[in-house]
Amino acid sequence: MMNRFALLALYRSLSRHKLYAALNIGGLAVGIAVFLVLGLYVRFQTSFETWLPHHEQIEVVQTVWHLPGSPFDGANSYTMGGLLEEMQQDFPGLVGTRVQGGEGGGQVIRGGIATVEDVAQVDGSFFDVFDLAMVSGNGKALTAPTNALVSRSFARRFFGDTDPVGQMLTVGTGNDAPADFRIAGVFEDLPKNSDFHISLLVPLPRAHPEDWWHHWGSTSLNTYLRFSSPQAAQAFAGKLDAFVDRRGLRDMGFHASRTMSLALLPLTALHFTPEGTQSASTKITVVTLGIVGVLTLLIAIVNYVNLATARAGLRAREVAMRKVLGADQPRLIRQFLGEAVLTVTVAALLGLILAELGLPLINAAGGLSLSIPYGLVVPGLVVLAVVVGVAAGAWPALLLSRFPATAVLASARAPGGGRSGNRLREGLVVFQFALATAFIISTMVLVAQVRHVRHTDLGFARQGLIVVRGLSDAQIDTARLRRIVDAFRRMPGVQKVGIGNSAAGGGYENDTDSIAIPGRNGDGPSLRRIDVGPDFFGAYAPRLLAGRLFDDAHGTDDATGWFKRHVSRNVVINRRALEVLGFHSPQEAVGKVLGGKQPVVIIGVIDQLRFFSPRQPDDPTFYVFYREMTSNLVASVRFSGDPRAMLEQVRARWGQLAPMVPFQSDSADRRLAKFYEEDDRATRLFGIGAGLAVLIGCVGLWGLASFNTARRVKEIGIRKTLGASTRDIVRLLVGQFLRPVLLANVIAWPLAYGAMRLWLAGFDDRVALSPLYFVSASVLAVVIAVVTVIGQALRASRAAPGWALRHE
Repeated sequence: MMNRFALLALYRSLSRHKLYAALNIGGLAVGIAVFLVLGLYVRFQTSFETWLPHHEQIEVVQTVWHLPGSPFDGANSYTMGGLLEEMQQDFPGLVGTRVQGGEGGGQVIRGGIATVEDVAQVDGSFFDVFDLAMVSGNGKALTAPTNALVSRSFARRFFGDTDPVGQMLTVGTGNDAPADFRIAGVFEDLPKNSDFHISLLVPLPRAHPEDWWHHWGSTSLNTYLRFSSPQAAQAFAGKLDAFVDRRGLRDMGFHASRTMSLALLPLTALHFTPEGTQSASTKITVVTLGIVGVLTLLIAIVNYVNLATARAGLRAREVAMRKVLGADQPRLIRQFLGEAVLTVTVAALLGLILAELGLPLINAAGGLSLSIPYGLVVPGLVVLAVVVGVAAGAWPALLLSRFPATAVLASARAPGGGRSGNRLREGLVVFQFALATAFIISTMVLVAQVRHVRHTDLGFARQGLIVVRGLSDAQIDTARLRRIVDAFRRMPGVQKVGIGNSAAGGGYENDTDSIAIPGRNGDGPSLRRIDVGPDFFGAYAPRLLAGRLFDDAHGTDDATGWFKRHVSRNVVINRRALEVLGFHSPQEAVGKVLGGKQPVVIIGVIDQLRFFSPRQPDDPTFYVFYREMTSNLVASVRFSGDPRAMLEQVRARWGQLAPMVPFQSDSADRRLAKFYEEDDRATRLFGIGAGLAVLIGCVGLWGLASFNTARRVKEIGIRKTLGASTRDIVRLLVGQFLRPVLLANVIAWPLAYGAMRLWLAGFDDRVALSPLYFVSASVLAVVIAVVTVIGQALRASRAAPGWALRHE
């Protein structure tokens, strides 16, 4: 235990060397603050769905395609519509539910005006799987086909303080015609750490088109199962291949599970799949930011230990006097450890304050809503203070308590740990700057990659393009659809209005077809299929590499009814499809007939049109033309002029022709920007953490330089007396401090290379790991180090030799 004399000694030690104390405590406090903030971010990202009661019992059914080379090879969390029904027929007692829709999944119509809402269609068994907290009513109400449940915020927004139970709502979902529902209950708003964006629950229709609802290979909704334990889920998963082979025989033939199988994914893992708010590859980003937080804290701890061991020598005579007065070694060790723990506690408190003050800025920079859970953080900081305090105090305590009192009191200068102490401090500087330089390199690469994906050539002009959705709503018939598209085309400034089932930022459908290649066995490679209508290529203006595009002069371009007419389809392929299909040049592909029972004729080859996330591979694609498209339509409006004014014109035309359908439109730039948001956020957080980590390293280096030059004043005076110039002294001191910094760069390069190579692997289109990043970062680290220590070196070198020789 520390008595008041020990506390007084600590106070005098800190107050005598205020600058060292400020650097020591401040650097550690900043490191703790960075660790707290990034730790909160990682905790938030890894806590999705853990708020649900019994979340560990819930599994997501995944459809797993085994199609090597296909853009859809692998797992996704969508299943056939009737899968749960077939599962429950084969496995009686199985508890499950289905969810269709969610964020922006429907519309509410009031007074003839429709608004987009987060509507989900679910089975009556929804609450058997998901135990949502109810404000009023009962989840079992969903078993009635005309009942609905709403969230607390939805009820407040639409009904104010009036009780919503018993009120009627007109709700439209997807391609279904609007229907009236009675509100039978209110559930609590879902928290932010959830991938379920639901404010309105309505029953899943009981009548379905059987041609695709029970067609193996189709996917339309999410299926969730609940088991008594993870072991029960694992046992059930072992039966799925046999189930697929048995049930999929009709549509997929024998051994269907070799082409498409089913798997179970724990609900809490859904967030890091492509169907969560992040893709699986961005899990690396979360892990990376967690590592940045830990390493920043480690740099701060190393910085603290370094300065603490350096300053310990200043108290050697104090320790010697205490030993003369009767203090034994255990008592001295306890005192030093107690002082270190108390100092770290002060730093931890300051770090907590800095984190609380900086959190609003971090939330704004990262688009987050983090808060500090004090019940968890405070005990953690107490443990941190003890561990770091012991680590920082152990070396000075053991070092100083071992010195003989007589030798210390007789010495002209206080001991500083000798050669071993200097090597320890130099090693810690190498460690600090290796991490700091690796952070600088990584930040440069992250910024370059984010800038690259924002400005890379997508195969079409991002500016001057508006994407309009909602054309496939059940309330828009073919005649109204024509009027809407014609109205868009007649607007001033509009150049082209292209129709298709995909557009910049993604579309409605993800379809693939296998195209057989003559002379090769098997069904051939699987390619993404995009259906396009009139002026689609006019709106996007892709680079034509060979052949021609679809046009009205060739009636055979129209694929409407091609299968019934037993004719081939004219298709346009992209450059990636050219490679997959085995052609050596675009000219070679034009005119070739591929396919078996479903032949296609290649009439043109275009460059890539990159509509999707930069983290998603650029797929081999073929385009099919339909003159009259009626389902899953997206309109792409190419225009000139002011984007805001054009968007308002489009909105006005929509309001005139389809007020009963919500207007869903945005510029291509903004739709594409959603793909970059997570990486932008991660880059900002990484840059903040890395910048503060470098700052902490500089603070430590400055403090160490100040301490060492102060100890070498007499040596510098002797050198100047013997003829050394100011330049010689500065070169000597700066060179000694640059040695560990240069050594740190040798360690930093492979660290940064490995980390950035792993991170960049998540992007299909990525920057090269140029040596320029590494050289630039090393030069910057050296410049930072020189600027950090040169002030101390100049001040020491300019001291008068006479004063320096008398200095103690």
